[in-house]
Amino acid sequence: MSQPPPAHPQNLSMLTKRRIEAEMLGHVYEVLKASHGKEAAMQAIGDAVRRSSIDQARRFAAETGGPTSLQSFVDISSLWESEDALKIEVREKTDTQYVFDVVRCRYAEMYQAMGLGEIGHLLSCQRDGTFCEGYDPKLKFARTQTIMQGASHCDFRYSYEAEGATTAASRDGAD
Repeated sequence: MSQPPPAHPQNLSMLTKRRIEAEMLGHVYEVLKASHGKEAAMQAIGDAVRRSSIDQARRFAAETGGPTSLQSFVDISSLWESEDALKIEVREKTDTQYVFDVVRCRYAEMYQAMGLGEIGHLLSCQRDGTFCEGYDPKLKFARTQTIMQGASHCDFRYSYEAEGATTAASRDGAD
């Protein structure tokens, strides 16, 4: 059995990696849009990027060399900020909360410049939440707005559920 590729190739910025992916996915989107319509094309791109994000997150988690945590997530998050790709303002950082605003997003700027603003939220923004699914199910994400979709900033809210924490739904047996 072959080894999975690394979660992120060394010496390649995440911004460059996303540009390479977007160049191909932009063409796929246009072909799908012409043959199946905009809604189906957006669904396909969104589904593909979601799967990629979860897979990449699982590889990052495997590479931590131990249990994942909010801190291990924060440690790797600098990859997305390299090359001044994101300008962030941290609002709160504890063992269970990581809250910040992105006040400049070069990913959004790049997708707009590439003519991919229509699907930029699928190429990058949706990854922020789906990454948590693959990285650690105790890592939760919430956001109400993004620069990509016209807001002044993106409001990132990560929380980490403590061991043994239960929600009302899980206590009540709801699915």
